[in-house]
This record gives sequence, structure tokens and C-alpha cells, in this order.
Amino acid sequence: MSPQELLAQPFGNFAELLRLHAARRPAHAALVQGERRITYGELDEAMDRAAAALRRDGVGPRESVAICGANGIEYALLFLGALRAGAVPALVPPSAGAESIARMVADSGAKRCFDEAMLAPAAFEHWVQGASEGPIETAPTPDWPFNIIYSSGTTGTPKGIVQPHSMRWIHMQRGPSYGYDESNVTLVATPLYSNTTLVSFFPALATGGTVVLMGKFDAGAWLALAARERVTHAMLVPVQYQRIMARDDFERHDLSSFRMKFSTSAPFAAELKRDVLARWPGGLVEYYGMTEGGGTCVLLAHQHPGKLHTVGKPAPGVDLRLVDDDGREVARGEAGEIVGHSGAMMSAYHNRPADTAQAEWRDASGKRFIRTGDVGRFDEDGFLVLLDRKKDVVISGGFNVYPSDIEAVLRGHPRVRDVAVAGVPSLRWGETPVAFAVAEGGQDAQELRDWANARLGKIQRLHAVELVEQLPRNAIGKVLKRELRDAYLRRVGGA
Repeated sequence: MSPQELLAQPFGNFAELLRLHAARRPAHAALVQGERRITYGELDEAMDRAAAALRRDGVGPRESVAICGANGIEYALLFLGALRAGAVPALVPPSAGAESIARMVADSGAKRCFDEAMLAPAAFEHWVQGASEGPIETAPTPDWPFNIIYSSGTTGTPKGIVQPHSMRWIHMQRGPSYGYDESNVTLVATPLYSNTTLVSFFPALATGGTVVLMGKFDAGAWLALAARERVTHAMLVPVQYQRIMARDDFERHDLSSFRMKFSTSAPFAAELKRDVLARWPGGLVEYYGMTEGGGTCVLLAHQHPGKLHTVGKPAPGVDLRLVDDDGREVARGEAGEIVGHSGAMMSAYHNRPADTAQAEWRDASGKRFIRTGDVGRFDEDGFLVLLDRKKDVVISGGFNVYPSDIEAVLRGHPRVRDVAVAGVPSLRWGETPVAFAVAEGGQDAQELRDWANARLGKIQRLHAVELVEQLPRNAIGKVLKRELRDAYLRRVGGA
């Protein structure tokens, strides 16, 4: 069977798919980092050695192995080798504090844990030395856990999201529809422990292409690398697009090889999308969804330039609904919490049945949906307009105020480079909005507040504007509004 025939099957073994690519094109580059290039033949052998080393260390099928490190070839080899062994990579963000990392590793039940030092090339080679006696084979079923991803933790203790093999297989099968084939070159500049990255990483390898790994993101270095490697695909979060497009030397880099660019994980401003479409060759796709799966929307921005304020339409096979606070579906055109059902959904939160139940919504027939925690509405053409995180909606005087609407107004100010709006307690209104703005020099906070309030509705008006040097973000670009709110309240108290 050819790799293409296997990928066309309703379900298949990803590790077997990579072995087929290795047999067909053993000298083709699979992984690139700096001057290092790992061919598919070398990748296949390295996966067997890592799988054998895990088995030697007592890690069996469906048992977890924790990985906590930065992007690198050894990280990828361990991840892929664990899959060949039938093990479950538990992806722990190294940016978390030591106590949080320890809790995540303990929660995963990992039989083996790899940190940054153990993923150094020499240490990794020493670990696998002499472990493999030949090809390793396993036969996962669709319900087997593929990996555990720990949530970004923007709202508290990270939860382990168990993604099954069936979910990942669907992600891989989407690849060819976005131009992934054996000639793809995909640049990865977001962490391998994030689902943001993996929805691009796995389709690239599943179709037999090349993945170029980048360490710490730098916009100038990224542009140079993309031009040098003739990159065809890339996943970037909105703040990375912002930094790339702001560079004075953007036009001097040859990006003509691009077929498709992707974005997800954070709000993507319509004006920024428009700039990317105008100046950067290739298509632009925005994914809206969650690591937990279920409710995925896709905006083919290059095909729908009049819908850049939306996150697109539900992806094929996705049933997306909007529900009110009582769990009832809302009328067309009304706002509600987004819930979604598809073949690509998490199995559960690891060891958290109560949290799993809270994350689910079922319709009258008992069909299982995943709650997104986001509020949105469908426009007249069926495109989803994302309003805000449900927890971020400001309830002022009994009315819902969506921070995203206020942020859109503030972004229209010529000196505002970045902005986030959060609700703070108010004795008079219950809650009231405060803006945190990154502005160019000379901007006065009170003047900016007055400028915005003159353009906002009465219930939207800002209590205050705080000027900050930068907005706190997690590793995949999400603004940490809780940190902004807490710092503000410590300084000034309630409103």
C-alpha cells in the first residue's frame, strides 16, 4: 500500500505511514533544524530505536511518557518514537513553574520523563544506544490515546487533554486539501507541546514533506529562514504575523514559494489579515477551535475577503450550535456559547471526570458536544462572528459588553499598537471595562479614553485606560487578561 492509499483510509497507523514514506523516499528530508537534516530513512530508524528504548525502560503501549522541552529534533524523535511504541506522549510546557510541571508530570502518570537536558543530542544518543534490535510494530485502535496536551493554564491549573488516534488521523487527512503533499516544506515556529503546532506538524509529515524546526521566534530570522528553505506552509499565531508584517525589510524576502499560511489560538484582527493577503503570496487560513476539539471553523481568507471579521464556517463534518446560559439553543442571529461536535474530539480531561462533564453539552438526542467557552453569533451567510470568551464578557449594569468590540475601536487609533480590554469590579455597575493599551510615545491615557468613549456606546464606555509597555502572553500568543486585571486591582482597587 502506498502512503497516499493509507492516508485515504477511514483510519490508519501514523507510525506505519512514516515507515511507508521511508521505504519510498529514504533520502528525502523529514526534519531540518539549522544545519542538521534527518532523512525519512534516518527518521524511521530513529523512531525504532526510541521505541525500543522506551520499552526497555518499562513503557508499554497506552502508557505515558512526559516530554518537557523546547523545539528540537530530539523532541520530535522522542514524540514520534513513543507513537511507534504505542506509548502516549504527555506534552508538558517548560515555561510553567517547577511546581506546576511536577503536578502535570504526576497527573500524566508518566513511566518516564524527559527534560531539556535529556533531549540534548549527546544525552539522547546515549539513551537510545543499543536499544533497537529491529523494527518495532504496534497496532493502535482509533480510541487509543495519541497524546496528552496540557492546557495553557490561562484560567488556572492546566488540565490534561487526551486526544485519541482518531482525532489526529482526521487532522492529517485534511492536509492534501490545503496543498500538503510530498513536496511541502513546513516551518514550525510555535512549541511542539501545543496543539497549534501539531495541527500543522502532523499533516506535513503524514504527506511525506519536510518540517523545518525553529527555536525561539524572531521575526527577522523567521523571514530569512522561510526564504532560504523555500517554505510552502507555516502556522503562526496572530502576534507573530503582526511582528513579521511590521518589519521594514519584509518586502526584501522572497516568499513566493508559499502555498498556504495558517493561524489559530488568538483573535486575528481583520486589518492584519487584510495586510497579509495584500503583501504575502499564497492563501491564508484561519482555524477557530480548541485543543479539546469538536467545534472547528475555517476561514479561507483568500477566498472570502469580505468576511475577514469572522472566523469562517464550520469545517466539514462539524456540527456547531449556540446555546444560552440554561443550555437552550438560541435563535439564528442571536449570540450564544459555541458548542461543537465532530469526529475530532478529545476523549476526556485526564483524571478529571467532573471537569470533563462540565465541558460537555448534549442535545435532545444525547449527542455529545464540547463547550468552547466562547460567545459568538452566525451572520446571514452562516459565517461565525466571534464575540468573546464567555468568562471575559463584562456584565455592566445587567448588559453584556464584549471586550472584542471595544478593542476593535481602540485599534482604530493611529497610535495604538496592541490592546486588551478586561472587566473589573464596580460598585455602581457590577463590572466595568478597562483597557490596557500599548501605544506609541507621547500618547496620554486620559486622551485615549476620551477618544474611545466618544466612539463607543453608552454601556461600552471605558472606566480607564492603562498604558503598558507590552501585553503579557503565553507561549502561543494568548493575552493573559487575568494578569492585567489582577495587577490593576492591586494598584487601584475596585472601580
